[in-house]
Amino acid sequence: MNAAVLAPQPAPSSEPRLANNLRHGFDPITLEIIRHDLVSIPNQIDKNITRTAFSPLINEYKDYAVGIVDAEGRLISQSRGSLLIFVANALGTAVRDGIALHGAQTLVDGDVLISNHAGTLGQHLNNVVMYTPIRVGAERRLAGFFCVLMHWIDVGGSMVGSCTSTTTTEIFQEGIQFRSVRLFRAGERLPDMFRMIEYNTRFPDMLMGDVEAQIAGCFMGRDMVAAIADKHGLPTLEAAVHAMWDDAEAASRAAIRAAKPGVYEAFAFLDNDGLNLDKTVPIGIRVRIGDERIAVDFSGVSEQLPGPLNAGRNGGAVAAARIAVKYMLSPNDPVNEGDFRCLDVEIPDGKFLSARPNAPIGGSGNMIPTVVDTVLRAMAEAFPDRVAAAHHGTYGVHSFHGISPATGESFFHLDTLCGGWGGSAGMDGYGPSRSNVHGDTSDVPVEMQEAFHPYRFESYALRPDSGGPGEFRGGVGIVKTYRITGPCRINLKIERTKCPPWGLLGGGEGKTAEVEIRRANRNVDGGHDRNGSGDVLKVFKGDHPLDAGDQVVIRSGGGGGFGPAWKRDLAAVARDLATSCVSRAAAEHDYGVVTRDDGSIDNAATQALRQRMAQGEGT
Repeated sequence: MNAAVLAPQPAPSSEPRLANNLRHGFDPITLEIIRHDLVSIPNQIDKNITRTAFSPLINEYKDYAVGIVDAEGRLISQSRGSLLIFVANALGTAVRDGIALHGAQTLVDGDVLISNHAGTLGQHLNNVVMYTPIRVGAERRLAGFFCVLMHWIDVGGSMVGSCTSTTTTEIFQEGIQFRSVRLFRAGERLPDMFRMIEYNTRFPDMLMGDVEAQIAGCFMGRDMVAAIADKHGLPTLEAAVHAMWDDAEAASRAAIRAAKPGVYEAFAFLDNDGLNLDKTVPIGIRVRIGDERIAVDFSGVSEQLPGPLNAGRNGGAVAAARIAVKYMLSPNDPVNEGDFRCLDVEIPDGKFLSARPNAPIGGSGNMIPTVVDTVLRAMAEAFPDRVAAAHHGTYGVHSFHGISPATGESFFHLDTLCGGWGGSAGMDGYGPSRSNVHGDTSDVPVEMQEAFHPYRFESYALRPDSGGPGEFRGGVGIVKTYRITGPCRINLKIERTKCPPWGLLGGGEGKTAEVEIRRANRNVDGGHDRNGSGDVLKVFKGDHPLDAGDQVVIRSGGGGGFGPAWKRDLAAVARDLATSCVSRAAAEHDYGVVTRDDGSIDNAATQALRQRMAQGEGT
């Protein structure tokens, strides 16, 4: 988990861990070695996938997850680079469904299965979990499963990229579904399944290359875990896993004990569902804290939506609650199933975070950042030193597609926005970075994008004054300016433009995202999507044509501020000015810092202005 959303936390004590290991009756040194091996293996496979995958979405952006689950689908470890939305529960959910469908005894050495089933995973169909059983010893006992989840670049459906449409009304418009079907049976490829994948994607060469990297990761990870069991014995391996879970649970419960018990509520909303653009989507959250447990109640969220901004229960409510709780209780520790033993998730069926199996869910991930923000907001009073102000809160999907001038073939490039994160007690907001459900995803290099796609970057810069003012400032967003060099289209799925990232304890709001398409030719699209502003089109969702000479300007949002801005340290404001995070006008208006023509701070004028601001706050 990315700990930047929270104030720095003290390192956990090693005493409970040692006591826990001894309680299991095994050598604590051996258990600790196994523990570190189990955490390191997914990280090694993660690196191999980066080197061997074909699509930039995997080998550069890193839209995947690698992990180990036990024989019942409980998470043991996951790679540090895995997306947080996957860390929560995606791997184990797929495996448990496979066990229920096939029976654990039928899943033998060399089997490889895949699943993206909407009714199980509850995420857009591009997220495909691949897993293989880990069997050990002469009796080939089932020790667990090694899993690799990848975002497949395209799985069919009505729109290039499959999950990118903002107007789908049922899951069948979004691509093909696989529900725990085998690609390998006992080590033998099943060619029919590979053909089915190949002929249900618009980019077969790229996707099949990613699939091979995914298969190799599963087999290599399986063998590495099996080697640990062969070396130490399965009982010792299982003891180490249970020690990991118990330690994680103990850390979570200790953090809950330090919180203020009670029932807490928060409210936010989404812009729309992609179809009804003028109708916001309410997010009402209730959190109960006490008796060393946290319950997150999603009963107050909107009903299932007609457009694709839905998620199933596992990919929606459960994933959002787990991400928020991990941030709050033990963000610096590796994630495993023990982190969530103290969590209860409550939601009726048929909400937009517990949508029914046939609901459109192409935008399932796009709204989870705001949901996580709202859960954290509800816990702010209980954990005042840990909860940060809101972050920019959107995936900010902007994908280009068309025919590549370099290759003459169809191309699709999906990108998401980096923006500001919220300030917190003692810490400015982090960023620009991805959303709070991403993690360590990186930008695809500008040079690579320009080489294969009909656009070039004219600028890529920080967005001044986008971070919410505060004693601890919100992180800033970015401004990306594209110049289109040939015909193509841009698909936009930008959220959080109507619900600004809120501040805490007197901090100000961050700015929201903005997108402008500046036409070189006013008649390129027949004028059908004009908004009355001449040749500048302001848009946030939908698929739009572009032509050579057009310019696309994308501004990401900033994080909320924490604490009154007039209390901000003058040296910090000076740094903000020097780094262009804050303009001179905002320094005076928001922070009460007056600067001279040469850029230096006028201390006398600043002191007088800040006194007036402090008095105004108290009236």
